[in-house]
Amino acid sequence: MEFEITNRPRFFFAECARIPHGSKNEKELSDYIVAFAKEHGLKYKQDDMYNVIVYKDGSKGYENDGSLILQAHIDMVCEKNKDCDHDFEKDPLKLYVEDGILRAKGTTLGADDCTGVAYMLAILEDDSLAHPPLECIFTVQEEIGLLGAMNLKAEDIHSHRMISLDGGGETTTMLSSAGGCQCNLTKKLTMEENSAPTYALHITGLSGGHSGGEIHKEKGNANQLAIRVVKEAVLKGAQIQLVSYDGGLKDNAIPREADVVFASVTPKEELQAYFEASAKDISTELEFSDAGFTLKFEETAMAPYKAIQKDSDDLMDYAYLMPNGFQHRSMAIEGLTLTSLNLGVVTTKNDQVELIISVRSAIESGIDNLVNILSVLAKRLGFDMETSARYPGWNYNEISPMRDIYKAAVKKLYDKDLEMVAGHGGCECGVFCSLVPDMDIISLGPVSAHVHTPDEELDLESFDRTYKLLCTVVSAAK
Repeated sequence: MEFEITNRPRFFFAECARIPHGSKNEKELSDYIVAFAKEHGLKYKQDDMYNVIVYKDGSKGYENDGSLILQAHIDMVCEKNKDCDHDFEKDPLKLYVEDGILRAKGTTLGADDCTGVAYMLAILEDDSLAHPPLECIFTVQEEIGLLGAMNLKAEDIHSHRMISLDGGGETTTMLSSAGGCQCNLTKKLTMEENSAPTYALHITGLSGGHSGGEIHKEKGNANQLAIRVVKEAVLKGAQIQLVSYDGGLKDNAIPREADVVFASVTPKEELQAYFEASAKDISTELEFSDAGFTLKFEETAMAPYKAIQKDSDDLMDYAYLMPNGFQHRSMAIEGLTLTSLNLGVVTTKNDQVELIISVRSAIESGIDNLVNILSVLAKRLGFDMETSARYPGWNYNEISPMRDIYKAAVKKLYDKDLEMVAGHGGCECGVFCSLVPDMDIISLGPVSAHVHTPDEELDLESFDRTYKLLCTVVSAAK
């Protein structure tokens, strides 16, 4: 069923879906927002990264009230199924509706965070809504390390209160978020001529998900599982030399698929037995957390080159030994993941392999400790390591007038209490708190699911209701 455009937020969501806007490819959508501001006579600022701030004066009776920030990021995670030929650089998303749920055919939907972008444009357009002076901040490159937000200047931000529209759950708000950084490891492999049979091992069927919001669910990481299977065969006596190792698409998405190509003189039947035993064990371990795990083993065309044994062993050992996944939980806030890391992407190009790891913690020392562990292991096994995209966390503030307004709006519209949760995902709220230390922040957004995967979905009834909720909160923010 086609996506029906029945209101302005839906219209603007469809506009976002029409314009490619993966991370680092946001210029066209950024320019669309600038053109919108010009059309509506609104002041704006677009920086060199294509962040945009649109300013709107307060409505009658609100002119002298303190300003309010509405904020969302305009980039999306670009993931697709292997059989999908979508080109994220130029193709519009193919939206469809099934049982009231909006999805995109074969790809991520981009509801993270074009729901927020759509809400902001609709509010900026609506001259009938009562509101204080607004600063609508559209940021870029959030999904690859909050890079756009970290390029903002404090002098361009005048408000001390903010609604982050990158939070979901409708009647649920976030209280905090983790800080983090990205670790990039590279190793140049010494290759030698190969005359041994060549095999490929494929891990598929895993559910993936956001490496912050879903890491505590103990889902399978295809990158690590692929190496685990190969390493267990080696520990049982198989002789294996890697040809290539690839898996995952984004550091902040738990990888769903991975491939290892290797050369071996060990008989194929023996390798098959080793792999089947490992697959059986892993399936049992993932029975209740990621039941779709599948392993495929096949012989392929003979590779002309393979990594020398030492480099092959070092690469296997790094991926096998490095910490990964859920590490620590908070002892202060029930259910909150405190520290984690995710081996999100592995790529082999000719004779060089790269591993990209996302590290998260609500405590700065927790990030430092994991980075140090990864670094020590890297030095032992001949990897070069660099860190980048370090971003701050957002600490819980017990006193929040904006949260009180949100609570009252939820009680009025839903006759229920606002649910408050602390999150482990990285978000731009921490960056805004670093720019304005006394910033009072709430997060607000509709119900969605399976973000950062091609199964991403948006509840359309929730999308419509949440816009009404947002307008109620904005109007009450005098």
